[in-house]
Amino acid sequence: MLYEKELSFLLATLSKCHIDAKTFSFTDRSGFEENNQFSPFNIITKLEKNSVYRVCDSFKFNYIYMLLPESKEKLVLFIGPFLFSQPRDEELLEIAEKNNIPPFEQNTFSRLYHGVPVVSEGGYLLSMIDAFTEQIFGDKLEFNFADFSGDTPDTAPLFSVDETGDSAEQLLNMHLMERRYSYENEIMDAVSRGQVQKADLILSGFSKISFERRLSDGIRNLKNYSIIMNTLLRKAAENGGVHPFYLDKISSSFATQIELVHSVDSGYALMKEMFRSYCKLVQKHSIKSYSPPVQKALICIDANLSDDLSLSSLASVQSISPGYLSALFKKEVGKNITEYINEKRIELAKRLLTSTKLQIQTVASHCGILDVHYFSKLFKKYTGKTPKEYRKG
Repeated sequence: MLYEKELSFLLATLSKCHIDAKTFSFTDRSGFEENNQFSPFNIITKLEKNSVYRVCDSFKFNYIYMLLPESKEKLVLFIGPFLFSQPRDEELLEIAEKNNIPPFEQNTFSRLYHGVPVVSEGGYLLSMIDAFTEQIFGDKLEFNFADFSGDTPDTAPLFSVDETGDSAEQLLNMHLMERRYSYENEIMDAVSRGQVQKADLILSGFSKISFERRLSDGIRNLKNYSIIMNTLLRKAAENGGVHPFYLDKISSSFATQIELVHSVDSGYALMKEMFRSYCKLVQKHSIKSYSPPVQKALICIDANLSDDLSLSSLASVQSISPGYLSALFKKEVGKNITEYINEKRIELAKRLLTSTKLQIQTVASHCGILDVHYFSKLFKKYTGKTPKEYRKG
């Protein structure tokens, strides 16, 4: 196929978004129920060339089909299932009734939705499909949409319940657990690397109803899962080279915030904040690439800027010579220790001047500079303004 690279890229991108996508031969019926009007096989028999089809079934699951051109065998690209919105618990009850799912199987039926990604309608997914079809169809493209959401199939539904045993439910639980662990592992890897955008992308496909429900109380359930994620993210950031000194502060802060969660939406928002914060922590405080003497020096500096941070004191803590530490620090950090400390102290001073009403002399003391005149001179050197001018501005 002339577009083999484009197809491979599309499939890889969809995989990163946790959206199932595959190609199969038009004549390959394996795995499809031919007596089901919504099965992929029965739909693809109606596909026409140069067209893209979007199907929404009676379970609100969406799929995209297209007949790929210029293939030796008639190949079909099949994408889905995915949701355009997260169904509320009340909607799930209505969907179950519509599809003849008995009430005693409602919990099992609801879990079916836990691993289905949610994408915004008209968002990145359809944009990717649009760009791909422009490459393979050119100006011949027509969009044909088939919407079966208003119909209830007379034949076997896509989801069936085995009332005689637990094997189907066990398989579903295994699938959902594998999917959740896959999400968690990818997020932890992104956090350990400080990849904020990648963590956002992964989370965008993580439905609010994907959190494992072990308790009937949805809020308590979400809090428990958030506590678990806080621990996992802390370990991921530690693997990314962040010292426990920094991790303890942010982890304790989130532990307090988790207990204040009052709704699923606020809990989900806090989860997103946790991912981003731990990523940024890795970006800012990762010392993985530094040698142990430089790591310890950086931690001592950040731990308390009001301490005695002279070169000799930093070296004596580690029982090494000041000259050795100075040369090593300059080589690895790219600036000498005094310059690094001054920059950190001025950063702290700027924050205190704008967020508090502390006297300038007190601000200077918090920054480890007892001579207020020297502090003002140093502050102006780095900011171009005196502390008073900076505060007024």
